[in-house]
Amino acid sequence: MTSLDRIDPDAAGMCATRLARITPWMQAYVERGQLPGCLTAVMRKGAIVYLDSAGFADPQSERPMREDTVFRIFSMTKPLVTAAAMTLFEQGRFQLDDPVARFLPEFADMRVWVSGEGNAMRTEACTQPLKIWHLMTHTAGLVYGARNNTPVGALYRAHNIDFSSRRNEGVLAEQVRALAAMPLRWQPGSRWEYSVATDVLGRLVEVVAGESLDFALKHTILEPLAMHETGFELQAGQLPRLAALYNAVDSGLELHEAADTFASCARPVTLFSGGGGLVSTVGDYLRFSQAMLNKGVLDGQRILGRRTVELMTMNQLPNNSDLAAMGTPVHSETSYEGIGFGLGFSIVLDPATTKAACSTGEFAWGGAASTAFWVDPVEQLAAVFMTQVMPSSSYPIRRELRSLVYQALVD
Repeated sequence: MTSLDRIDPDAAGMCATRLARITPWMQAYVERGQLPGCLTAVMRKGAIVYLDSAGFADPQSERPMREDTVFRIFSMTKPLVTAAAMTLFEQGRFQLDDPVARFLPEFADMRVWVSGEGNAMRTEACTQPLKIWHLMTHTAGLVYGARNNTPVGALYRAHNIDFSSRRNEGVLAEQVRALAAMPLRWQPGSRWEYSVATDVLGRLVEVVAGESLDFALKHTILEPLAMHETGFELQAGQLPRLAALYNAVDSGLELHEAADTFASCARPVTLFSGGGGLVSTVGDYLRFSQAMLNKGVLDGQRILGRRTVELMTMNQLPNNSDLAAMGTPVHSETSYEGIGFGLGFSIVLDPATTKAACSTGEFAWGGAASTAFWVDPVEQLAAVFMTQVMPSSSYPIRRELRSLVYQALVD
């Protein structure tokens, strides 16, 4: 599965008996009909101390969840694409405060929504240029159309601005140009709102790198880290290992996308969504997590410099604000209180305020199908959780798993 070693938890300062509590917790979710199946991996001090699964990757065929199951990771794509962009930053190809329009001219004269809707919509000019830093921190004034009930969100829906669902049609450049014709919801830098910003960042990577996002990501991150199971579409041999995707409904689970040849990731992908388009495995995402925990290096392959990783994983919000102070109360993959945001990751600022088991400086993110990962430099710990149930707000999985992992620390 991965070249990361497995060791006795006791040798890494964790109690095996306490870690084993994770297994019945996963099984309970499956038995209640809330998850079809799930898989959890925990690393400490550079080695795997826990790896187990429960339930099915595909309940219809009763194919069990396994270590090599392939998952749609949705927004867990964002940290990988941001890391790819930062490899170009390290080469001096752009600066974080460069205007996006330097590389994507369609963003040169953006307008910002003020009031009204449709033909009666009133907008104003941006008070500052939209910058690359804004894209990486979700302070660009962009939104997610499907989740935004404002007139700007309605415009996105009316013009079919949706990167993930259109993966089998068009190309990224076309969708980004269509997006640039929409007004911003906020003045750049004024608010934090989870959005399609990383999709725009993916297009910027294409322009700067001079190649499509799938190749750029492969060359900068995936190949150096030997993440051979990660990509925008399924590779040969992966379809039999793909997990089925479900929706959480009042009656339990409803099939959203089967694990067959009609799955969007099983067909040719032409629009590479930097905000949510990748499939991956727990083993591959462990490798990325450990590389970031190691300050940019794994198995002798360095993807980022130490200071770059430190920059990415420090809070970038003005005045060291948390999301509660600067964020717009819409769905995202993290709670807001005591949580800041870096370049591609949420950042824990104050564990007491979060009311969850965590450490100051932990960086993390999750995906729409309830997948999640976090990296804790204080405890030299990382965890990856995989399942396939939308939306990610259906159950308190992430907070519960944190409790289960941290209660097993004994050293």
